[in-house]
Amino acid sequence: MTLSVTLHHPFAGFTLDVSFTAPSGVTVLFGRSGSGKTTIANAVAGLLRPQKGRVAVDDRVLVDSERGLWLPPHRRRLGYVFQEGRLFPHLTVRQNLAYGRWFAPNGARKERPDHVIEMLGIGHLLDRRPGALSGGEKQRVAIGRALLSAPRLIIADEPLAALDEARKAEILPYFERLRDDVETPILYVSHSAAEVARLATTVIALENGRVVGQGPAEQVLGDPTITPLGARSAGALLTAIVAAHHDDGLTELDAHGCPLFLPKIDKAPGSQTRIRIAAHDVILSRTRPEGLSALNILPGTVREVRAGDGPGAILSIDTPAGPILARVTRRSVTALGLLPGSPCHAVIKTVAIAPEDVGGA
Repeated sequence: MTLSVTLHHPFAGFTLDVSFTAPSGVTVLFGRSGSGKTTIANAVAGLLRPQKGRVAVDDRVLVDSERGLWLPPHRRRLGYVFQEGRLFPHLTVRQNLAYGRWFAPNGARKERPDHVIEMLGIGHLLDRRPGALSGGEKQRVAIGRALLSAPRLIIADEPLAALDEARKAEILPYFERLRDDVETPILYVSHSAAEVARLATTVIALENGRVVGQGPAEQVLGDPTITPLGARSAGALLTAIVAAHHDDGLTELDAHGCPLFLPKIDKAPGSQTRIRIAAHDVILSRTRPEGLSALNILPGTVREVRAGDGPGAILSIDTPAGPILARVTRRSVTALGLLPGSPCHAVIKTVAIAPEDVGGA
């Protein structure tokens, strides 16, 4: 599946002007509130008719302003998951799911209801009504209803924004299963760097209605020039294999031959995982430090130094485990003589890697 989007639409004080192409998987529209993420989602869904533009899912053209083509929402065969579940309150979970399946056209590739119910862990909820569900449970049912309609594409507009941290932690693994186990592509709207790192196959970074970066998640998140939420949210994405669980409560990962330790995670040895390393949690040293409590010390080479307008700078470091970012002061950059090509060591505290920064790959 290829999603192709070109849009131009003016608003009072703001103009959306974007163009991108995304492959199958989870494509995340990533940026601050007001950057144009939901506007793009609504234009793809048919809830906004753009002044100019073209949107196509594979060879199915949904919008083409030059040809005067604009399919209404009900003819696009897209599933939409909103911030709130928007379930029918008078129907049970089973009936809400059946409503989605009722819209699946004859001949379309359909997911089996029992597979969707098992994947989303909602079998015990089938006879309940939405009023008796938690926020996370409602979102899982909403995902199931959208999936059972056999959509060409699922649009998820900040589906975790209305949930507390516990409910977010509950539902994120289900989105990972959706990404890995279902062929239906997802267009996902988010302003959370942790969500992007855990879920994204492709990232479209947005600022003020413009695309400032696009590509595979590892590439975009590891680029020090792309910080749509500001420097404090910068962080790179590593992939690793769970090597072992230790009796002292730590999990050891194998990141391309480099050991990484983090608080114990619920994954079996041999499982592949993603880890987001926040740039502000990385300390740099020109030589390998001794006598530190930090367990994660990676040798590396400075690839790029990007100084900000204030006292800080973001450095891109190539390590055997993969590229990471470090946010330090410009004074430290000068004092250590950190230039492109400089050898260094990146120090990462084990406890600085939060549970929400670790997910399935």
